[in-house]
Amino acid sequence: MPETTFTLRFPDERVLRCYSPSLVVHEHLPPGTVLPVSEVLTRSRLALRVASDRVQERYGFPCSMAAASLQAVETAVARYTPTTPVTVQG
Repeated sequence: MPETTFTLRFPDERVLRCYSPSLVVHEHLPPGTVLPVSEVLTRSRLALRVASDRVQERYGFPCSMAAASLQAVETAVARYTPTTPVTVQG
């Protein structure tokens, strides 16, 4: 299963680098897109859940690193308004 990382860049130049156990994350958070915080959160939850579910299917347990990435995203976006733009980087 190919793993990958993705980076979220916030307007105040904060950067969050996240791990995904699957490339599926790039389908939901394509590099180069600018999305509002609310959409980043929704898409991150979906993408990382799908990625973790793939690990569960293959190995019999969910991906704890995907869960940690989601927790990091949830913590990071909490400081911004739902409409704050976030740039997704590969």
